[in-house]
Amino acid sequence: MSKAAVVYWSGTGNTEAMASAVLDGIKEAGAEGSLFTASEFDASMMNQFDAIAFGCPSMGAEELEETEFAPMFEACESKLNGKRIALFGSYGWGDGEWMRSWEARCKDDGAFLVCDPVICNSAPGDDAISECKALGGALA
Repeated sequence: MSKAAVVYWSGTGNTEAMASAVLDGIKEAGAEGSLFTASEFDASMMNQFDAIAFGCPSMGAEELEETEFAPMFEACESKLNGKRIALFGSYGWGDGEWMRSWEARCKDDGAFLVCDPVICNSAPGDDAISECKALGGALA
């Protein structure tokens, strides 16, 4: 059985709702899924999982949250080469530049993105929740 982790940071609950839907998709696809906040996960845990979904909202000038998520993710980057991953997050302004930059960064690190990232403006609606479940299924 495949093991997948969902690692996220959420300030308003939007990205947390997306993370829960990703976890549901992983489990519905028959894989074992674990949910972690950015403060609960570190690079030493990367090899315990076959695949990892990372979720972070857009912050500031369209960037990753810099107190908890960015340091955790930077520590994990050296282990992304060949790893199956997926990206998701919410935003309140801008056009998704943070996600395009993050996706390019992961590809530069050698990660294998199993599907296109999922982003939503503000709270995830039914369509975004369905996309997150599909992302989880692709990760599984």
